[in-house]
Amino acid sequence: MTSLKGARERWVRTGGVELRVAELGDPRQPTVVLLHGYPDSKEVWSEVAERLAGRYGLHVVLYDVRGHGRSTAPRPLRGGFTLAKLTDDFLAVVDAVSPDRPVHLVGHDWGSVQSWEFVTVERTKGRIASFTSMSGPSLDHFGHWIGRRVRRPTPRRVGQLLGQGAKSWYVYLLHTPVLPELAWRGPLGKRWPKLLERSERIPGGGYPTSSLPRDAAHGAWLYRDNVRDRLRRPRADAYAHVPVQLITPLKDPFLSQQLYDDLERWVPRLVRRTLPAKHWIPRTRPDQLAAWITQFVTAVEDGRPEPAATGKYADRFGGQLVLVTGAGSGIGRATACAFAEAGARVVVVDRDAAAAARTAELSRLAGSPAAWAETTDVSDERAMAELAEKVAAEYGVVDVLVNNAGIGLAGSFFDTTPEDWKKVLDINLWGVIHGCRLFGRQMAERGQGGHIVNTASAAAYQPSRALPAYSTSKAAVLMLSECLRAELAGQGIGVTAVCPGFVNTGITSTARFAGVDAEEEKRRQERAARLYGLRGYPPEKVADAILRAVVRNEAVVPVTAEARVFHAMSRFAPRALRRLARVEPPL
Repeated sequence: MTSLKGARERWVRTGGVELRVAELGDPRQPTVVLLHGYPDSKEVWSEVAERLAGRYGLHVVLYDVRGHGRSTAPRPLRGGFTLAKLTDDFLAVVDAVSPDRPVHLVGHDWGSVQSWEFVTVERTKGRIASFTSMSGPSLDHFGHWIGRRVRRPTPRRVGQLLGQGAKSWYVYLLHTPVLPELAWRGPLGKRWPKLLERSERIPGGGYPTSSLPRDAAHGAWLYRDNVRDRLRRPRADAYAHVPVQLITPLKDPFLSQQLYDDLERWVPRLVRRTLPAKHWIPRTRPDQLAAWITQFVTAVEDGRPEPAATGKYADRFGGQLVLVTGAGSGIGRATACAFAEAGARVVVVDRDAAAAARTAELSRLAGSPAAWAETTDVSDERAMAELAEKVAAEYGVVDVLVNNAGIGLAGSFFDTTPEDWKKVLDINLWGVIHGCRLFGRQMAERGQGGHIVNTASAAAYQPSRALPAYSTSKAAVLMLSECLRAELAGQGIGVTAVCPGFVNTGITSTARFAGVDAEEEKRRQERAARLYGLRGYPPEKVADAILRAVVRNEAVVPVTAEARVFHAMSRFAPRALRRLARVEPPL
């Protein structure tokens, strides 16, 4: 039996059973109670618990539900796992570990299901300060959800019922007599760790514990004692009396997102979060969960349960760490501010220190809980390595990386000098390579997913006689992104190449024009800036496309109408595109 490292353990006796309780951290700090699901024991929370207690300084309490882990099972099993008895257990634990102060409750799977009971019954009022729910709906809310769709069926509602019905296949099996117990104590119990590793890429580290076959056999009574009766006769007064944070794994194979469509009806103070992950997020996403739990607990303790961020992607990026290069102006600045509006922590990178500091300031004003400015030349491998080391040590591993830094270079191939080629490739291509290699490696080693966005260009697939060096650099970024996406897909890391067309940014006024003198170059820069200004496509729209691409995990994202047209032509009319490449730009 594996115990939590450094935990103080004790027994709590209640209702004829003995519950094994573990504590970490300073009891003088706010108390967070982590409640496990089926067929787990409290060790499912080990990674999250260590971060909450160690990194964030909270008092963390975990206990094995009756019949699981080191807690004893009721006798007889039938009728021993009702929600009323589970509520008795919870109150006994809370009275033992935090007698004078309400606790912050966190539940996953069946830990969440029973926690919904705790936060909606009268006798727990004053003992719970907040609730964070993951992958486990209220049986009462679920029952009403089903009832509304049965009484007023529409094609959409019938589809939702059938979809969730298919996802709930295991619930039907757990209601059959004897068979679940035989399966768990036999082949399924032996193969479960490998099944989890294969389906969710869950690392080991003492989980699952050796008590799994017995835990799963006992836990079948959680379903048998509660599900059918509560779904048939759901309570009409199941209103949450505490603030609730709902964290929804978007790839959960057991629960549909639509189950929570009507949740505001039952929860007056609700914060929604989403993760691009499967069911067992306490094992696969401990960093993000620990950050969100701490943020929510701190907000409630400070009397402000709702997060400051109100952007449309706040449920997805709130509290995440985002790094944007070339963020001193243009698309980079707009992207940093868009992530900030969604509640992300932002690292702003630019070679212009003043511009980076201004973007960091704007990010904080937009809603970012924290924003930092870093001055770095992305073409400098050593400087980028030092930046990656500093960011990891001081801010954490980046969740979203946006390699946006770039320069413009126009002119014919023969007018473009080797020095011109080296400069544009160093920044536009090698800057992206350095970012992907350094920050992407940190994501991969952490093993908790992430996303990389590389800013390419419509010039990546639209050849032009006037942009040989620039187009080459962006085409390389596009292909690098495609290759890296294939390599990192198995590690839960998405890669997106964003390909903007004509966007009104400062790159036109600083672009180099090869083969002309300074006066002519200045004239062309001014004319290009005017033409882009007339096009009038703002960088904020590109930023919105970037956030949407991360949420949808899109591979290639043409932005602007002309970029989409050129992209379509590159696939379906390449000959016409080549003819277009021969046209001399009007500069």
